[in-house]
Amino acid sequence: MNFDPFSIDLPVREIIPQVIQELNTNNTLIVQAPPGAGKSTLLPLALLEQSFLKGKKILMLEPRRLATKSIALRMSELLEEKVGQTVGYRIRFESQVSTNTRLEVLTEGILTRMLHSDNALEDVGLVIFDEFHERNIHADVAMALCREAQQLLRPDLRIMVMSATLDMKQLSLLLKAPVISSDGKMFPVEIKYAGDIDPWLMPEMVAKSVIDASKNDKGDILVFLPGQGEIKKTEAILRKHLPEFSIHPLYGQLSPTAQYQAIMPNRSGKRKVVLSTSIAETSLTIEGITIVIDSGYGRTSKFDPKSGLSRLETIRIAKDSADQRAGRAGRLQPGTCYRLWSKATHANLAEFRTPEILEADLAFMVLDMLEWGIKDIRELTWLTPPPVGTLAQAFDILTQLNAVENSKITPHGKKIHAIPAHPRIAHMLVIAENEDKISLAADIAGLLEERDPLAPDTGVDINLRIDALRRARRENLSIKGLNKIEKIASNYRRLFKADIDNSMVDSFETGSLIALAYPERIAYARPGNNAQFQLANGKIAMIGHKDDLANESWLAISHIDAREGMGKVFLASPLNPKDLAPFVKEKRKVLWDSKRGGLVASLDLSIGSIVLRSSPIRDLSESDLMEALSNAIHQEGRKLLDFSAKVVNLQARMQSLRKWRLTENWPNWSTEKIIENHKSILGPYLSEVRKPEDFKKLDLASILYHSLNFDLQNTFNKLVPEKIEVPSGSNIKIQYSEHGDNPVLSVRLQEVFGWLETPRINDGNVSLRLHLLSPGFKPVQVTEDLKSFWENTYFEVKKELKRRYPKHSWPEKPLEAVAVRGVKKS
Repeated sequence: MNFDPFSIDLPVREIIPQVIQELNTNNTLIVQAPPGAGKSTLLPLALLEQSFLKGKKILMLEPRRLATKSIALRMSELLEEKVGQTVGYRIRFESQVSTNTRLEVLTEGILTRMLHSDNALEDVGLVIFDEFHERNIHADVAMALCREAQQLLRPDLRIMVMSATLDMKQLSLLLKAPVISSDGKMFPVEIKYAGDIDPWLMPEMVAKSVIDASKNDKGDILVFLPGQGEIKKTEAILRKHLPEFSIHPLYGQLSPTAQYQAIMPNRSGKRKVVLSTSIAETSLTIEGITIVIDSGYGRTSKFDPKSGLSRLETIRIAKDSADQRAGRAGRLQPGTCYRLWSKATHANLAEFRTPEILEADLAFMVLDMLEWGIKDIRELTWLTPPPVGTLAQAFDILTQLNAVENSKITPHGKKIHAIPAHPRIAHMLVIAENEDKISLAADIAGLLEERDPLAPDTGVDINLRIDALRRARRENLSIKGLNKIEKIASNYRRLFKADIDNSMVDSFETGSLIALAYPERIAYARPGNNAQFQLANGKIAMIGHKDDLANESWLAISHIDAREGMGKVFLASPLNPKDLAPFVKEKRKVLWDSKRGGLVASLDLSIGSIVLRSSPIRDLSESDLMEALSNAIHQEGRKLLDFSAKVVNLQARMQSLRKWRLTENWPNWSTEKIIENHKSILGPYLSEVRKPEDFKKLDLASILYHSLNFDLQNTFNKLVPEKIEVPSGSNIKIQYSEHGDNPVLSVRLQEVFGWLETPRINDGNVSLRLHLLSPGFKPVQVTEDLKSFWENTYFEVKKELKRRYPKHSWPEKPLEAVAVRGVKKS
């Protein structure tokens, strides 16, 4: 390769010697460089001939397909070669590499596949994570696996992380890696805040900003919008008002040809407006852009563990995204960025975007890790560890798909892991192959992975889409929405060596296949509720009353929103009840349901939460009972158990004692700990509990007290007595605080005549706070120094109260007087 990286005038060339030096001595390095510095093109080429590679290749990961191909093309142009020679690329279902390829640009998910076929990446010397600040889940997973390979198998494997905006200090500490920064060559960008726009009027308001900018500024315009819908509406407005401009949408669903038209200069020299999603934030250089108009919104897929569904949400972008977007205007010359929000709103934006791993469906990731052989996923090197709840949800769905059993990957799991698809889709395809339905399954997979090709008012029946796809193939029609679906379907047919099928589809066969992919979304029509369906996962959903599927008894649902309460079905297929046999399970259900009166025990034939037949269980085992009651206490313990005033004061006595005597091992009787440790405390008393009122009958104060042995009971009562005898002979209750504050003794003044010193407890280490009361039980003085009260305050109190309570004792010498409970005796 005859290529001199120092001949290219890009800012990153200044740090090339330092990068080479660090990679010769360290196996991990972080490079920080702004957009346009050349880190994605020049830097990888400069490393190709370095000795630390030992003749091995470089893999560079990119977060987006368009960037992957564009960067590979740009590097090949710099080498004056075709793509696939020294530099190649791999994306899903497409690759351009050869035996001569030494630098492969990959989308991030491809690397995890490569790691499974070669855990040590034996022919790879360096893995580059480009644009790591985007924090895609595939990048986080690939990083965790590469670090595992580096630490266990390949200490010579180099890892280089490249980013424009990221918390480098945190990343450096985690990876134990040095950081090299390039200043870049950003031209100045003037930021103008236009005030907050109305999200409901976004296309109209964005279009107005574009029109104004086209008059006030020179150069091409890049507009950032959340998604395809807003782009199309804005495009329609601009085509009417800016006919002299070349208007180009740019989003992931576009064909490669349309995407390249958006990023390349207009051949006729027209000014250009590019309407883009966040796809244009990084990596891509769009020629001629000097103006950026940023709506301030993006769209992200968020996984809801409660529903098991992912949904697209429109969100405010973070500051790092805003900086990335603004930087697009200063790549080639000074520019302007119009932010369609206020300075006050900007100050309140999050500093960094939320890592996808916190909001994504983790099923594919869990299967990856189990196939790798990792037992404890959270022990890997994670910049952001995956959430425990979402991991549990992933294990649950993989168990339903028979991919995982007892937290281990099954032989079937290994089969579906080998398919480049979500485990749901892969499971459906593998089963379909065995049942000779692979062509139909491939069509369904294409429809599930792509946008709905038909209008929203078509109806929810997915079979209408399959019919449209097959008709287009039969008649050799080129229909925009269907072309991408057919491309995916054809890739799956090729993978399984299946023939094309354009026959009329059996809707029940479709339903049975969708049920394989989404077993928790098998749905049964609710009696008396037209078009409302009970899902196997316990949710309720509905479709329009006039929809063709409204009167079906059973549905297999593929697309549904995750709203609370009543969900809405977008795509589904009818199901034949005869096809449901594999999903029917016999379950012993022993649970607590306060709404149904308490303990419920039945033997159910069910599909998830859909009960087909139920019979009561008479011979309830003790273990079943204890498990149900235990779950009830965990979930509703505060309401079920009688935390009376007596119990609360007993708890406060113990919690005070724990704070006063830290070196002694007194039990924790906080409400949280009682509920957490209820089995050891309440276990022997639960055998007769069946109803909520049975819980209320439990004498919790007595149970807690008798959980102490005899000696501890005596010590407890001595140190923190429940009551104390006052000079009148009365035994007055002491009020304790769970925080260990001085306990309160509320007592009438006449009952403590003759008491010189303030009483103390806890071996004399804690004084009581006396609330001295009038004969009418009204507070007249709070003191912890009774002696001082008699000497300084008593006579003022006497003077004020004697007229109001003349029948009560008000002696001149209270320390010598006899304490009395009521009025003075005549």
